[in-house]
Amino acid sequence: MRVNDIMTQLEAKHPGESEYLQAVKEVLISIEEVYNEHPEFEKAAIVERLVEPDRIFTFRVPWVDDKGAVHVNIGHRVQFNGAIGPYKGGIRFHPSVTLSTLKFLGFEQTFKNALTTLPMGGGKGGADFSPKGKSDAEIMRFCQSFVTELWRNIGPDTDVPAGDVGVGGREVGYMFGMYKKLAREHTGTFTGKGLSFGGSRLRPEATGFGALYFVQQMCKTHNIDLKGKTIGVSGFGNVAWGAITKATELGAKVVTISGPDGMIYDEEGVNTPEKIEYLLELRNSGNDVCEPYAEEFPSARFYPGKKPWECKIDIALPCAFQNELNIKDAKMLKDNGALLVAEVSNMGCTAEAVDFFVENQMLFAPGKAVNAGGVACSGLEMSQNAMHLSWANDEVDKRLHQIMSDIHQQCVSYGRQENYINYVKGANVAGFMKVADAMMAQGIV
Repeated sequence: MRVNDIMTQLEAKHPGESEYLQAVKEVLISIEEVYNEHPEFEKAAIVERLVEPDRIFTFRVPWVDDKGAVHVNIGHRVQFNGAIGPYKGGIRFHPSVTLSTLKFLGFEQTFKNALTTLPMGGGKGGADFSPKGKSDAEIMRFCQSFVTELWRNIGPDTDVPAGDVGVGGREVGYMFGMYKKLAREHTGTFTGKGLSFGGSRLRPEATGFGALYFVQQMCKTHNIDLKGKTIGVSGFGNVAWGAITKATELGAKVVTISGPDGMIYDEEGVNTPEKIEYLLELRNSGNDVCEPYAEEFPSARFYPGKKPWECKIDIALPCAFQNELNIKDAKMLKDNGALLVAEVSNMGCTAEAVDFFVENQMLFAPGKAVNAGGVACSGLEMSQNAMHLSWANDEVDKRLHQIMSDIHQQCVSYGRQENYINYVKGANVAGFMKVADAMMAQGIV
């Protein structure tokens, strides 16, 4: 395999799809060595098949607002790879959604799901619709219209969507309700459902909790005491809230949150129940700015236009959006003595930032490993639905903790180098080998 040749072909076939091409290139560079040790992979064109989605559905989503005006958005579902199980991945409602974004997310999801050891393939979906400023009735009508188009192509053993940016429990509930009406069945076709109709305990917290379990394993492996360390977190939504909650529980001190308007620095820490609960109020307010936190808590200061990575912190956890941490931020973290960076958002760091961390042998772990706790808990929800039962918090948390520990071990096994563990390579190779082996066993399909 020659990475440059494959990338040249992909760029010609998919011009302008920068996020997707970035994600593919990162993985191909990581797996090139192991891939070339397996001539059977080359003969079966595993990479050429793996980088293209199995199929993509694109459709219009018409809906009527509260004033009677008709709007039309574009919806997509990317079923990327189903070699190891039904397609699994979230649905994102955000104006920035493009096919390139969803292909990148579906590609990443394929390896992330493989790392969990659960039988789930990779997929992703969404629409360029913003729930912000919409009434519950408008969001319900949009969700119902979205599922009316999609429902025939999903199912508990076919494709199991979940939430993502702009899609929480409310949106999942509306989509599941419409699916149930159209399909005339009550199955685990969506995850992230409400507890009263098949949802799993700890699902809202799982991505953030799982990330801290992974970071905890990184710290233990490198003789770092997590307790007492200062952590910089970006965002203040569901993922950041879960990460902050678990970090506080483990004895670390989170000192930042952020939004499109800038950064909050709280010297005393976002470490009380009142402060952590306020993040939920802030998120549910429908306003995506973080400045009100500083007005609520005197220990905090708001810095417009600034990022958490400009602060002196021990651990950096990007929890907001793709490519939110760039090369300039990476150099600043190194200069400020940061010990560890872990992507909690999907592809939270630019390719240049990732290269910088690895070249300088800084401890860095990619999102496909760090944030796999969310989809792992979704996989546990699928299992509970299939068995028609519900596990208690302790049972789900125990299983989540074990899954994240197993993912960390896979990364170490495949990423260990002399005096350094390359978690990027470890995660990519571990996920790739599982998917590639399944594809080989199933023939050219």
